[in-house]
Amino acid sequence: MGLKGKLVVSMEVKCGGHLFHDLYQTKPHHLSNISPNYVTGFDLHEGGIGEVGSVVTWKYKEDGNAKIAKCVIEAIDDEKKSNTWKVIGGDLLEAYNDFIVNISCDQHWITWTLEYEKKTEDISEPITFLGFFTYLSKDIEAHHVEK
Repeated sequence: MGLKGKLVVSMEVKCGGHLFHDLYQTKPHHLSNISPNYVTGFDLHEGGIGEVGSVVTWKYKEDGNAKIAKCVIEAIDDEKKSNTWKVIGGDLLEAYNDFIVNISCDQHWITWTLEYEKKTEDISEPITFLGFFTYLSKDIEAHHVEK
């Protein structure tokens, strides 16, 4: 069994994907208000919001447990409406050597891609973390559809 893996989930949303991209690009600090059961905080350490190379920390709950992920924004593609974060610190790096999260938004579809390298073969795949993004997306969708 390999140590590297990729998990992908695509889901249809009622609101436009551009709203997701705009949220992550310009207002990521609003996520804790939109989805307080999943995102509990956002801190900008270096750079600017929505700028490649910026360093941010996400505070979140996974299975009800408080976690953090310090990330660098690796890529932003406004044409494809995608954002990519590489985890450089926090809870995920206890089990994984490498962890990258990508969201791409295409009209009414949101796709989350997790690429990772486990430290050992007995570490499980980050299925729960993928579920986290599914529930977060549903909260974001509900927030935009209510407006």
